[in-house]
Amino acid sequence: MAKQTEILTAALQSALGDKLVSVSDALDEVTVVVDAANLLSAAAILRDDAALTFEQVIDLCGVDYSEYGGGVREGRRFAVVYHLLSLAHNWRVRLRVFAPDDGFPVLASVSGLWSAADWYEREAFDLYGIMFTGHPDLRRLLTDYGFVGHPFRKDFPLSGNVEMRYDPEQKRVIYQPVTIEPRVITPRIVREENYADSEGFRKG
Repeated sequence: MAKQTEILTAALQSALGDKLVSVSDALDEVTVVVDAANLLSAAAILRDDAALTFEQVIDLCGVDYSEYGGGVREGRRFAVVYHLLSLAHNWRVRLRVFAPDDGFPVLASVSGLWSAADWYEREAFDLYGIMFTGHPDLRRLLTDYGFVGHPFRKDFPLSGNVEMRYDPEQKRVIYQPVTIEPRVITPRIVREENYADSEGFRKG
């Protein structure tokens, strides 16, 4: 008897056809990859096709692949991963779509198909700088209004770009460039070869 993931994979291949870039089954989870140009049409099929019926988006997140695999990965940098649930068939699928432009990542909003995607897309915009065309209210969700940059990008500085403080003369909160000097903090146990021995601890 075929496993549920095998049945789902066959149904996805049949329904999506040439819109599929790839479909894989690993660790009993099915992942589908489609091109950005086909995102909305593929998403509509995933939701409306009777053999699939993914009526819920249960999560959506951005991914920055710039340092994936130790920085040796080739291909586009930013992707959005959608986790979809079918209550009718009791199965899940992971949909991955890469933004075509690394410098200005843009994908179509799926909030018109799944209303729950609204705030998820705002989060991906806020943290990764991924734009969603057609989103009804694309603005920051987790960071402050004056925040500069996107903190989940791999090249975002650990100390950030700006800091916020209360100015008693102006009697308001202001933003200014970060005054913290960037430095790498290495624990003594790594820095000093015999640190553990000198403190009376045994290594290993």
